[in-house]
Amino acid sequence: MADDDKKAVGKAAEARPANVGREASRPGEIDRFLGAAKQLAPLATGQAGRLVFALDATMSRQPTWDLACSLQGRMFEVADTTGGLAVQLVYFRGLAECRASGWIGEPRRLTGLMNAIACQGGQTQISRVLVHIRDEERRVPIRAFVYVGDAMEEEVDRLCALAGELGLRGVRGFIFQEGGDPAASAAFAEIARLTGGAHARFDVNAPNSLLELLRGAAAYASGGREALLRLAGGSPAAKGLLTAMEGRKP
Repeated sequence: MADDDKKAVGKAAEARPANVGREASRPGEIDRFLGAAKQLAPLATGQAGRLVFALDATMSRQPTWDLACSLQGRMFEVADTTGGLAVQLVYFRGLAECRASGWIGEPRRLTGLMNAIACQGGQTQISRVLVHIRDEERRVPIRAFVYVGDAMEEEVDRLCALAGELGLRGVRGFIFQEGGDPAASAAFAEIARLTGGAHARFDVNAPNSLLELLRGAAAYASGGREALLRLAGGSPAAKGLLTAMEGRKP
């Protein structure tokens, strides 16, 4: 792994300062978040499943970011009956910014962080996200990650190599794509296949399409295949994820 991959992901705070809004989401403000994060007690997750929630926060993604922010709490709800959920937010934006939060066990704290981040123009940094997930999994067990995006502007072989490593370590990737960009579709489908996860599209104008996908990923992260299987009984989206996973084992 290249050194710049390791340095690219910083630690963002898990709570939003009362006087900070989207318009204040500048590098100086983020740096202050980092200082605040160091003062937060570590999350006691117990047996909670761990899910990395990664999002493209480049400029075109603001509507999807807002949607994901409004829906993320439902991931915690679906996991309540299967041991709970701990979520780590990872995002990239701008020219070289890629950051990760600490592990968060309640939706209010995750909402606070997401509300404090504004999307900025830039190119995708999916490889940095995958490197971070790989390195983080070496420290703590991670069952799955979600990636939400609409584009892929990187060397696909590099992404596939990293996805293959995650698949071998048992980290399943749920890749949720807005739109139908062909290059993104091909890369996302291959990442999902190599991790033993699932690739699915959603419509930002139909919020329930993303909601049901996130619920499915959260069910798997918190309770494994059995939890996703139970959810699939009443959710066509969850059933689709399970079907994709059953046929795409690395």
